[in-house]
Amino acid sequence: QGSCEKFGVLIAEIFQSRQGEGRLTGTDSVFVRFSGCNLRCWFCDTPYTSWEPEGLSMKLNEVALAVAEHSAAHAVITGGEPMLALQLRELCERIHGMDKHITIETAGTVFQDVECDLMSISPKLANSTPTFERGGAWRARHEATRHRPDVIRRLIERHVYQLKFVVDAPSDLVDIDVYLAEFPEVSPTRVWLMPQGIEVNELQKREAWLEPHCAQRGFHLCPRRHIEWYGNVRGT
Repeated sequence: QGSCEKFGVLIAEIFQSRQGEGRLTGTDSVFVRFSGCNLRCWFCDTPYTSWEPEGLSMKLNEVALAVAEHSAAHAVITGGEPMLALQLRELCERIHGMDKHITIETAGTVFQDVECDLMSISPKLANSTPTFERGGAWRARHEATRHRPDVIRRLIERHVYQLKFVVDAPSDLVDIDVYLAEFPEVSPTRVWLMPQGIEVNELQKREAWLEPHCAQRGFHLCPRRHIEWYGNVRGT
């Protein structure tokens, strides 16, 4: 029997909705959310996949069958950190066999040679590191592993990609410039700046000063449309 039968993966949820972020915003998609993450961002909006990972153990053939039940022509593989799943490559092959477009959402700290149509990379800046009171030993681990330029470079060399930065305060814009200086090959048109927040009001406040900065630098503003459409709830 193949690896799909031998091994299980922890899946937090599988659902169909609309993509709320990045270049494919508004696209009907089936989402496969892996549980488990190697980072602990203080602002994580899916703590059930990181701080307190939960989900169902599913064989990959079960995941593939669940994806096939949804009509959307796009699939988004997200987490948590889906690149931690050893069976990810096989799952992508299965989903591509359904003629679905695949987006993988990753923090860009773990590399796998996988097949996808869009690699959506969300590099973690210093603004993501939890306090010692919140993170404990995770604080040092997060800070030590959040930036992997070697992984980022391998991903952007192999895939159509977007870089999506979470912005909490104006000072983060300087960190983004420093980060991008490591990757002169990255065009500003590949960069999306997304306001941090899970409430519409706080998102709009940050968008007010992010939008002119994006226009000036040639970046894209990345509103969190799913928060506007549904609120910060699971299954959306």
